[in-house]
Amino acid sequence: MEHAILSASGAMTCHCVRLHRGDDLLLSIRELAKQKNIAAGVVLSAVGCISEGRVRDASGVTVREIFDHCEIVSLNGTVSAQRCHLHIALSRVDLSTIGGHLCVGCIVNTTCELVIAELPGVSFGVENDPETGYDELIFQTK
Repeated sequence: MEHAILSASGAMTCHCVRLHRGDDLLLSIRELAKQKNIAAGVVLSAVGCISEGRVRDASGVTVREIFDHCEIVSLNGTVSAQRCHLHIALSRVDLSTIGGHLCVGCIVNTTCELVIAELPGVSFGVENDPETGYDELIFQTK
């Protein structure tokens, strides 16, 4: 097993945005990453709710549609102008949870208070991994 340890330091920039009813969560995060030219970032916090959603399960194939009002109880992952890889957990009205890989189609209901931290001295790249068959994240120094 090969490990790469990347260390960088400097002042971290936080981007704080309030999304509004009707905004697509993933598309909004992608747009923010492009507008702010984020080379490497992580979601620190996302508090809000959705009126409908779409998540992909662990098979990497099946996308589930959610037609319930749900609270966002967790959103985490990597963010860059080049690529976003995010996982979300949602709580339904009956307090059951559902989660998976965030897909286009998670629509903000009333609000989403979003905080993304930009990591200084780091950039995220993408490289095809023949073992997984996916374009996977690689860590680089700026």
